Amino acid sequence: MTLESHLAELQRKHGELERRIDEMALHPSVDDLELVELKRRKLKIKDEINKLASDTRH
Repeated sequence: MTLESHLAELQRKHGELERRIDEMALHPSVDDLELVELKRRKLKIKDEINKLASDTRH
């Protein structure tokens, strides 16, 4: 897998998690633990995207 395709896959996963989080936020009976876990995964992916992007600039 090339770096570009890996970044694209991470961005796709990040967007998918963002949509799921937004959708969950619309429902009053949201499982808070699941929501926190999704946000944690989204942040981890975002950090990885930023690290890979900064590595490619150097």
